[in-house]
Amino acid sequence: MHVDRIDRSIGELIDQISNAEILLPEIQREYVWKPTQVAKLMDSIYRGYPFGSLLFWETDDTPQTREMSVRGTEVSPLRPPLFLLDGQQRLTSLHRVFNDHLEAQVVFNVETQKFQNQSAATQRDPKWIKVADVLNPKTSMLRLTKELLDAGSTLPDHDIEERLSHIRRLRDRRFVMEVLKGFPYEEVAEIFVRVNSGGRRLGTLDLAMATLSTRWTGVLAKLKDEAQYWAQRGYPDIDVNFLSRALAGVVLGRGLSIWSHSRLRQTEDVELERGWEVVKRGLRRLVPLLQANLRLTRSDPLPSMVVLIPLVVLVGERSDEPIDKPTIDGIVYWLLLATIQTRYSGSTDTKLSQDIRAARQPEPVRALLEGLNVEQSRAEVTDRALRGRTKESPYFFLSLLVSLANGARDWWYGSEILPGHDDGQRLEHHHIHPPATLDDRFDKGVVNDLSNLVFISTKANKQINGRSPAEYFPTLEEQELRAHCVPSDEPLRNADGYARFLIERRRMLADAMNSLLDRFRPDFLDEVPAGPADPNAGLSLDLALFESRRDDGQMVFTATGDNISWHGSADVGELEAAIDSARIAGIDSDVTIAGESVPVQMIEDSLHVPIGPFLVTGTPEEWRAVFDRERLASQPLSAAPLLAPAPWSGDRIKFPVTSTD
Repeated sequence: MHVDRIDRSIGELIDQISNAEILLPEIQREYVWKPTQVAKLMDSIYRGYPFGSLLFWETDDTPQTREMSVRGTEVSPLRPPLFLLDGQQRLTSLHRVFNDHLEAQVVFNVETQKFQNQSAATQRDPKWIKVADVLNPKTSMLRLTKELLDAGSTLPDHDIEERLSHIRRLRDRRFVMEVLKGFPYEEVAEIFVRVNSGGRRLGTLDLAMATLSTRWTGVLAKLKDEAQYWAQRGYPDIDVNFLSRALAGVVLGRGLSIWSHSRLRQTEDVELERGWEVVKRGLRRLVPLLQANLRLTRSDPLPSMVVLIPLVVLVGERSDEPIDKPTIDGIVYWLLLATIQTRYSGSTDTKLSQDIRAARQPEPVRALLEGLNVEQSRAEVTDRALRGRTKESPYFFLSLLVSLANGARDWWYGSEILPGHDDGQRLEHHHIHPPATLDDRFDKGVVNDLSNLVFISTKANKQINGRSPAEYFPTLEEQELRAHCVPSDEPLRNADGYARFLIERRRMLADAMNSLLDRFRPDFLDEVPAGPADPNAGLSLDLALFESRRDDGQMVFTATGDNISWHGSADVGELEAAIDSARIAGIDSDVTIAGESVPVQMIEDSLHVPIGPFLVTGTPEEWRAVFDRERLASQPLSAAPLLAPAPWSGDRIKFPVTSTD
């Protein structure tokens, strides 16, 4: 066994990929880079920055492979292929750019020398030129230069030609390559895991998947087939990632951690086979149960898929006799409460470990509920808990469920509010009081309050056409409104009555949610006193983004609750950079919030950011969605309030980012 160190040009490597002379072993993860990351890679190479080395494996024993996310590789290689262990994201991105892939339309501004992904604005501006066109050896540089001059470029023609030639020469930049020779598959997999866990570029799920691939040949094909089975039945979120997490959970009896791959490597084939049968059997029992009891005909409304894994264990490891009604009710009740409490918003795998153990107890429902700390109380949704919630809140999911339970349908057109998976439609929601009808008395959080949202189609929303409920409510039957928990009192139909409308609709939604919970509540909770279903009821964290074209801007935070009143701000650029460092590279960093330097940490698969009285947690995707939401409602930087530094000195309460306003 030995390691060769060589170098090869980008152009040669791209040709090798096209000729199927570079392949991905099954242990590799999916291609995940976003267009902005691809543009940044091109910028780094153009500027002569270091862009890393590559790790390959050369072997006479062809392992199981997975497809690269590129086009034009359906050929037979002319020489033995190399298997790519480290560098997939970079090489795939380069191949996409060089070959004009639809999802890698990187463009270059010849005057500013900036790269970015193609947009409507760059398409309209002829000074932005597609990188793939410049890289194409058949493209005339003279013609490109003339087109840019005709477009109004103020650069001399020789500067334009030099900058375009510099792009074309990117094909000649060279990667350093290390090639493992003579190593067995198991040892290569261990090297792969170590290489990709040292910098935490891969998460525990990716590492577990890599190890499963080495322990159980063909596991990826099994996962893909099962994922396809569920995609055809309206549950596309039961994907390869979910299935691999569920399989590891069943086999290990706990959530994933850094040591999971070593435990999986020691697992016998018979255990993996047995675990896989549990996962498949559990899903085939659980999904119909959710469809029958919650009318949940598709997976996309679920805020978290992880919440299904303990239930897969519970029903998948049972004998074949039918599941009794008390157990079914308890399963649904736990799922609803775990969703309300955002059970997996932080320390996902620690809590998943607890819940898998509970699912294997003699009384699994009681044990699972003990983990939610509700065994001594009857969970109740209060009006206060719904105050200030938005569509990112788990209560959005519950508002859909109660509408389904009420038999609600699309206004005027009568179609299902949760379309079947066959028609390709997505779940839609719109404002009851359209934003155009509400004046400056109501800020964006109040306008977008959960209680102002209803599940109707775009077609029905066009029927509203920005009109006040005072105008369009008379065209609806009262039952059509009541099914959606919408109050019909006339004084609540205009802007003057909007604040009271929200209060009344919160009351109706809370009543309906409690009725739904009561339908499934286990008998042993009937006699205990009522308690809040959500431990964060009454707490609020409002975000407001203020920005300008020249500056990153400020994110202003307002926290309220019992004995809590706090304001603070952070530089948006610094905050986003810290979050992205943790999200993309797993690198912990610091950010200044309200004059206090606080850590931004990736713990398991959740981002933790201390913000005033709260420790705000959520998945990277949830954080990204919150930033996108705030950008849509951003205000001028000149309108940002001047806040004195206010570091928080007390204990912090864990608060899900999905509950921010």
